[in-house]
Amino acid sequence: MENNDKLKKEVPGPRPKRTFNFYWIYGIIVVTILAMGLFNFNTHLVRIDISDYDKYLRDGDVQGIVVNGDAVLVTIRKDSLEKEVHKKRLAGVKPEAGAPQYTFYIGNTPQMQQQVVEEARAKKVDVRIEPQNDMGKELLYWLLFFGAIALMWMFMMRRMGGPSGPGGQIFNIGKSRAQVFEGGKSTDVTFNDVAGLDEAKEELQEIVDFLKTPKKYTDLGAKIPKGALLVGPPGTGKTLLAKAIAGEAQVPFFSLSGSDFVEMFVGVGASRVRDLFKQAKEKAPSIIFIDEIDAIGRARGRSVNMGSNDERENTLNQLLTEMDGFGTNTGVIILGATNRADVLDRALLRPGRFDRQIFVDMPDLNERIAIFKVHLKPLKMDIAVDVEFLARQTPGFSGADIANICNEAALIAARRKKHQVEKQDFLDAVDRVIGGLEKKNKIITNEEKRAIAFHEAGHATVSWLVEHASPLVKVTIVPRGRSLGAAWYLPDERHITTREQMEDEICAAMGGRAAEDIMFGKVSTGALSDLEKVTKQAYAMVTVYGLNEKIGNVSYYDSTGQNEYSFSKPYSDATALMIDQEVRGIVERQYARAKRILTENKDKLTSLATQLLEKEVIFKEDLEKIFGNRPFSSNPEQLASATSNGSKPDLSPEGEAAGQSGQTPSEA
Repeated sequence: MENNDKLKKEVPGPRPKRTFNFYWIYGIIVVTILAMGLFNFNTHLVRIDISDYDKYLRDGDVQGIVVNGDAVLVTIRKDSLEKEVHKKRLAGVKPEAGAPQYTFYIGNTPQMQQQVVEEARAKKVDVRIEPQNDMGKELLYWLLFFGAIALMWMFMMRRMGGPSGPGGQIFNIGKSRAQVFEGGKSTDVTFNDVAGLDEAKEELQEIVDFLKTPKKYTDLGAKIPKGALLVGPPGTGKTLLAKAIAGEAQVPFFSLSGSDFVEMFVGVGASRVRDLFKQAKEKAPSIIFIDEIDAIGRARGRSVNMGSNDERENTLNQLLTEMDGFGTNTGVIILGATNRADVLDRALLRPGRFDRQIFVDMPDLNERIAIFKVHLKPLKMDIAVDVEFLARQTPGFSGADIANICNEAALIAARRKKHQVEKQDFLDAVDRVIGGLEKKNKIITNEEKRAIAFHEAGHATVSWLVEHASPLVKVTIVPRGRSLGAAWYLPDERHITTREQMEDEICAAMGGRAAEDIMFGKVSTGALSDLEKVTKQAYAMVTVYGLNEKIGNVSYYDSTGQNEYSFSKPYSDATALMIDQEVRGIVERQYARAKRILTENKDKLTSLATQLLEKEVIFKEDLEKIFGNRPFSSNPEQLASATSNGSKPDLSPEGEAAGQSGQTPSEA
């Protein structure tokens, strides 16, 4: 082993390439300036004034002078050097024999030079006139001047051009800023790291397989897909899939964002698109991934600044031409990702440009289990933690949310100085992610606390006694985030919603305000989030889903987004009045229904609020002791798993008493 280590040390490895440090230029310039300041052709001469020279001339000490332009070099007689005045002046200076000792300046005026020459000749002093030769000095000054100008220009261009790289200089501003993965360089992500997106992985795996073994497909006459568009809500794994393709594909992979094309200069976006596809065609077969493609792919003609020169539209036009224009684009596959597919231009979505649109939706229960398993691998976890239980506690959560919960659970466990991440840490992490940070020191008066308790108890009571409301998990009056209290539910994972279900949800949401009205005879501002949610749900019932008898089977929803900047409504003023009346009627009927339910169960409401004031947090078991078993439990196994093992289950807040909006159930 020691010999091997010695061999490793003795074998010289490849030396890293030394990159030129731009700041060396600054150092060279500074040294040159200092040298120029100290530069002097006659460093052994002592500088004197013209009055001193006149005195030396009168005393007969001057042997000869040399007039060199504006400078006069003075040579003192050998016997006069023994005088005290010259010894002091020339102390430490050892000029050569017969060489000048002093110098003074007379300017470039011919009259002054002539006067000095005549006075010296009158005293029988040797006079020699030499032409001034400052060519080297002048050349050095000019080089320094132009060098400083060039240095300033380069510095300004580097600052204007942004970071270093292909687009870092002003002359390369039209070049593509794509990050290229090739020649063994790839991301550390593969399809094995992507969980819960089996259908999307299958579609994209086929593209990667096509690039690796094209003969299997071309023998059947198949053509490689030109593009695939990943569409879905934020955090569902669109960019992660692209990273996996970059890690799996054995071809050059160009990765960039839609905003990389946008610049303040006119024509830069189109130029970068041309350069991007030029590089991709040179390295074909290759893959281009454009993240957040809606930054440049928004439908043309929808801009607020209509009539002006829209640089974004020019970039989109160039992108459309490059993807499937008159020229050939063989061997280049385009991948795009967006969560705003409704605003994209229709020409961008047609087959031939994006042949496939892959919808990446929120994960279901089985997919969440797979995602949890991926993110739990690096954690030192307690064996008692049930992954399926965690997945059931997180309906409607994206992959990014699950990753955040796993990280928060580890942070909470470390904060509590634990050696393992336990089940309770995960449940507290869900509380932290959804509701916000717990505020233990928030000052709340007894009256406010009592109002909050009855508000949350009203939510819990109505949701327990109506059929289609989401099953309750826990109720708390502990301030968290912007909320002063919350009722937490476990929504059913349904894909369609009926009118009765939406009405029951509105009724449960109005239970908090109804409880305040019944118990105190007045209402507060604590129902802000409840009112916001029920208003949106009621308008959706009437204008979007066609769930109102008076309006009928009509939907005013525009999925194309073409009326986004329109100032007109798709219905008349009479219909608008009818819509407002129907929405108000739906909300008021459910509010009256909630008051009726709470009035009939006022004693149970009071008992629940009292228990909430004592414990601050109550769970499903506490409601069962007061109300008995819930008669409308559609999925008792799910509810049992949500509250098993005496844990503190937790999920989406529905009605907060401080205006924090809660998670709305699925409406479609």
